[in-house]
Amino acid sequence: MTRHRWMTGLALGGLLAAGTSSAQFPSLDVPFVPTPEPVVDGMLRLAQVGPGDVVYDLGSGDGRIVIAAAQRYGARGVGVDIDPDRIRESNENAVSAGVDNQVRFIQGDLFEADIRPATVVTLYLLGSVNEEIRPRLLHQLRPGTRVVSHAFDMGEWQPDANTVVEGSEIYLWVIPAQAGGQWSAAIESLAGVEELSMALQQQFQQVRGMVVLNGAHMMLEDGQMQGEQLEFTLDDGNGNLRRLRGHVNGDSITGWVYGVGDSTPSGRWHATRVGHEDTGQIRTGR
Repeated sequence: MTRHRWMTGLALGGLLAAGTSSAQFPSLDVPFVPTPEPVVDGMLRLAQVGPGDVVYDLGSGDGRIVIAAAQRYGARGVGVDIDPDRIRESNENAVSAGVDNQVRFIQGDLFEADIRPATVVTLYLLGSVNEEIRPRLLHQLRPGTRVVSHAFDMGEWQPDANTVVEGSEIYLWVIPAQAGGQWSAAIESLAGVEELSMALQQQFQQVRGMVVLNGAHMMLEDGQMQGEQLEFTLDDGNGNLRRLRGHVNGDSITGWVYGVGDSTPSGRWHATRVGHEDTGQIRTGR
């Protein structure tokens, strides 16, 4: 994969005017533009950062986002930036803020960083860079991990939530579990046990597919993934609607069945994945 890295003309021009060769400095995916403090706080609040979180900021600049996460919310943080000057500045800022024992900064390529420990990832990149890193986020991060971006979206991956802070758009996505494939399932209620099979396709947090219940074929409706939580509606064609909610854990799902609009479950359901199909694993849209 070829990536074009660049510095702003202003920054590079200043270095060359000072007699410094551009070969001594790493090329950058995006220029360093600090995130305003109200936006930093808005990003962390939208991601619901708390003391148990590990916040990774990709393209961390002067470290302000992970430092704020540690200082205001008690989280731990890791910043990744390719510019050694920004890493040096970040470490100094962490010491000044008194959180150097909660955060660390790594000089390196954000496309090569190991982000698997993260529970929250923050971004202030370009839209094209967001889309380029999107497959890495979806494949490395655990289901339920929150990704929050300042100003730029993820293309066809629609956000789970968004807000505006002082004129700046902030987007939130929750990494979805993989629900695509063939499933063998059963619904257990006072009426007995109903066997069903499901063929599910997934594109990001959207789930669609076909269900066979008691020999009748029906389309799954309103399928949604929210992290590890799957929800969809079944319509048996006779006006009987049921909402199934379940927790996806690898190749198994367990959950509850509700009448549409009901808050009390009418039964339980469980499912086991019996086949993975290419058409059932639409994760990146690429």
